[in-house]
Amino acid sequence: MTEVSDPAAEKDRLRKQALSRRKELDEVERIEKSLQIVDHHDALPLPSGAIVAGFWPIRDEIDPRPLLDRLRQRGHRLGLPVMVGPSLIFRHLQRDTELVPAGFGCLEPGPEAEELRPDVLLMPLAGFDNSGNRIGYGRAYYDNTIALLENSGPVLRIGVAFSIQEVDRVPTEAHDKPLDGILTEHGYRSFG
Repeated sequence: MTEVSDPAAEKDRLRKQALSRRKELDEVERIEKSLQIVDHHDALPLPSGAIVAGFWPIRDEIDPRPLLDRLRQRGHRLGLPVMVGPSLIFRHLQRDTELVPAGFGCLEPGPEAEELRPDVLLMPLAGFDNSGNRIGYGRAYYDNTIALLENSGPVLRIGVAFSIQEVDRVPTEAHDKPLDGILTEHGYRSFG
């Protein structure tokens, strides 16, 4: 295996390539592939009654909202991330939750929503490899959050992305938190 002299620069290069491929998907294809992930919800290794944190899609990300609704129907409590400093907290998402504008074009539950500690993170990402290494958007929100959550117990980390976001190899750094699995329009794949 070849060592990468500057992992951050290599990740940035791979991030740009993966996001460029994602951006090339037309709107209808993004919608169809987003709906296809719902077909694979039974393959997700979710404990019964787990608290599952999803995300609100921005730009041309895969849209996990139909999947989240299916998981809600299956008895899971849902949360959405809220940026707090260099990490995230998660607030309860219910059908009648009032959502407020947040950074990066996201919507999030307002401060009146209950804060939850998720058992499972469904995470957006820029790229991933076949070993479960992920490329985020470069701000380490999820890496910081995972480190905090792990202080109170395990958290299942599942990336949600289009299959075209896969790269050959993601260089890793000490702070990186690998995925336990990835969900794409082709199904769920477990790592380790």
